Amino acid sequence: MDARNLIGGEWTETTNRTAVQNPAEWNHVVGTIPLSEAQDVDRALRAAQSARRAWKALGAVARGNILSQAANLLEAHLDELGLLAAQEMGKPIGEARGEAARAVAILRYYGGEGLRSVGEVIPATNPSTLQYTTREPLGVVGIITPWNFPLAIPMWKTAPALVYGNTVVLKPAELASLTAYRMWELIASLFPAGVVNLVLGLGSVAGEALIQHPLIQGVSFTGSTGVGQHIAETAVSRGVKYQLEMGGKNPVIVADDADLDLAVELTVSGAMRSAGQKCTATSRVIVMEGIRHEFTDRLVNRIQALQQGDPSQPETYLGPLVSQAQYDKVMSLIDRGRTEGGRVLTGGTPVGGPLARGYFVPPTVFDGVAAGATIAQEEIFGPVVALIPVKTVDEAIEVANDVRYGLSASVFTRNLKTAMACVEGIEAGLVRVNEETAGVELQAPFGGLKASSSHSREQGRAAIEFYTHTKTVAIRPS
Repeated sequence: MDARNLIGGEWTETTNRTAVQNPAEWNHVVGTIPLSEAQDVDRALRAAQSARRAWKALGAVARGNILSQAANLLEAHLDELGLLAAQEMGKPIGEARGEAARAVAILRYYGGEGLRSVGEVIPATNPSTLQYTTREPLGVVGIITPWNFPLAIPMWKTAPALVYGNTVVLKPAELASLTAYRMWELIASLFPAGVVNLVLGLGSVAGEALIQHPLIQGVSFTGSTGVGQHIAETAVSRGVKYQLEMGGKNPVIVADDADLDLAVELTVSGAMRSAGQKCTATSRVIVMEGIRHEFTDRLVNRIQALQQGDPSQPETYLGPLVSQAQYDKVMSLIDRGRTEGGRVLTGGTPVGGPLARGYFVPPTVFDGVAAGATIAQEEIFGPVVALIPVKTVDEAIEVANDVRYGLSASVFTRNLKTAMACVEGIEAGLVRVNEETAGVELQAPFGGLKASSSHSREQGRAAIEFYTHTKTVAIRPS
């Protein structure tokens, strides 16, 4: 597959391209993507600017209908998109198909937003005056998305932007651009020219040109904390609205009275699916001393039974990491965990055999990790969990909060008092009881606290808060 940019309704070529390799098999080239330059971004933004007035004038109902048509069209290609994601970034195909289905569901949800109210009537001092609020689109929005959810995240940002009347320039991560390209290739013809524009390439070039451009009125970004901070600084200096979703160091608290079968299964799922490459992945397991040994034995046994291998095969639970750089980072952090006193219970060494031809890291469990250790503080973004023993619920909450991130957290308990203490005490945007840390339903607000987020919320009805501004109107009869 040779991907192209979508600018002003036309699929365009660029001079320079780069190959995309299958992370499960280095010698397998999945396709190529363009390396866009600043002039490509400029053309895309000018196309979006030219299209914005007509798109807004079309009306919310008509815009929502187009999104609903896109959902129907995309639904016929779930298997194709799932396989492409598995080959391009290593997500096991079952998860990848599920992500494709989520993109369809997101389109359907926001298709319905075209029929929902967007304002309220407010009493006026003069009884003959009609006073109300409405919502206006920002204008041209830049969207920069990560490689770990190449279908869902571009859609959960783009769909609300579009239904609320904005035009879009999307720059997906270079490591997962083929999947995003194919998704939009399937549905782009439904939208008027210039409403959706796709620019592929390096973040340092195309992404930087996007956030610096004077036509941008809003930027929505999901990715690393460092890049997010740079985007925030750039946006603030220009008075541009911005939305950031960044890292996480997500804890699971396992109380003495937890259902251990449930706690083990959902801890493994939260930590190991997508090879731990989720901002909401479980990274710390804060376990009470009373059930520590039994829980640990069960956790290790379950992890050792996981099927690791080719992500395109349905039996695979755990695929590769996305790139050599990601592999090197995770293995380095595993080594750091050992030097700082953590004890490896399973995993922790390079994978051999046929899997050595890919970026496979074995699922790894550390025991007895100090709360201040690097692997208990820094985001790993790999299939690694650190077990941290505690004696009380209050201590567990304190440890959970003792990081710079605050995205997601879970607690496993049968005790309502314990559950509510964690709900009220944990500093995170998502707190889940007897559920895994990873994920949130598409109709619910998503976002974090502290260094995890710019404190805005994505998904669900909350998305309108970022992609629009409130206009207050007063009409007095003459």
